[in-house]
Amino acid sequence: MFSRIARPTLFIANRSLTTSSQNNAKVAVLGASGGIGQPLSLLLKNSPLVGELSLFDIAHTPGVAADLSHIETRAHVTGYMGPDQLNAALKGCDVVVIPAGVPRKPGMTRDDLFNTNATIVATLADAVARNCPEAMICIIANPVNSTIPITSEVMKKYGVYNPNRVFGVTTLDIVRANAFVAELKGLDPARVNVPVIGGHAGKTIIPLISQATPKVEFPADQLSALTARIQDAGTEVVKAKAGAGSATLSMAYAGARFTFSVLDAMNGKEGVVECAYVRSEETECKYFSTPLLLGKHGIEKNLGLGKLSAFEENLVADAIGELKGSIKKGEDFVANMN
Repeated sequence: MFSRIARPTLFIANRSLTTSSQNNAKVAVLGASGGIGQPLSLLLKNSPLVGELSLFDIAHTPGVAADLSHIETRAHVTGYMGPDQLNAALKGCDVVVIPAGVPRKPGMTRDDLFNTNATIVATLADAVARNCPEAMICIIANPVNSTIPITSEVMKKYGVYNPNRVFGVTTLDIVRANAFVAELKGLDPARVNVPVIGGHAGKTIIPLISQATPKVEFPADQLSALTARIQDAGTEVVKAKAGAGSATLSMAYAGARFTFSVLDAMNGKEGVVECAYVRSEETECKYFSTPLLLGKHGIEKNLGLGKLSAFEENLVADAIGELKGSIKKGEDFVANMN
């Protein structure tokens, strides 16, 4: 069984989910009872970076919080349930992670989720703007290509928008790219890093295999198939679950990895880089995912697209139109809200 000596290193791979530094950050998970929210909350409870874990959902949160509170780690867990308790859940939070919303089912695109999830995200962003406007906001709820513009526009309405603190969590695309490249090349996936830029749906997901470390090369047909697999990996899971949900465990892992990177940077760790979908001047799209250097106050520097291969330049060109449409859809949603 588990050795008590080994317990503090109960973590995943050797990425930023493993950390020895301590902080007392208060982290909220909005949507904590769901398929992503529960395993994400478990991973956050295991981190020494988290002092307080505030769990919110419309149902079942007291049970999830009670269950997690029995784990022998330092984070204090509190559960909040229903709209009347949302404000209390957010008071004093340093980081807010939002996996709330409905999952994809077979045959659905992320955009099919728009009407339901747009309303959910707008409501939660409104509460964040009123209760913890300085918090780092990490949006997992799909379609991320639209929910980030929604969050940004809601924050603007309150005059508290800070583009350096609002992130669309695209980390699962990077995690998948790392895993798939490692599998094809027989590498340790924990040592592979593939930047993924653009957005977080279909052809807007642009893996930069030419910038991977360690350097890897693939024949054109294999590169095309690998790119398509990374872009369609979410659908691969939706089909495999056969109506029982979408990617939850891998998304929880990716969400935790990104959250820990944000917390590490807030805690003064230098050189923390993650890709995320953010307000951007790097392309003609208002929002675009690129590698970001994180710091104590969020984005310290946007590291941009870097040198692209001709294949990758074509992928970017193909993605721009869809991204612009998704961004406008999110902005229009907020503009037309009552």
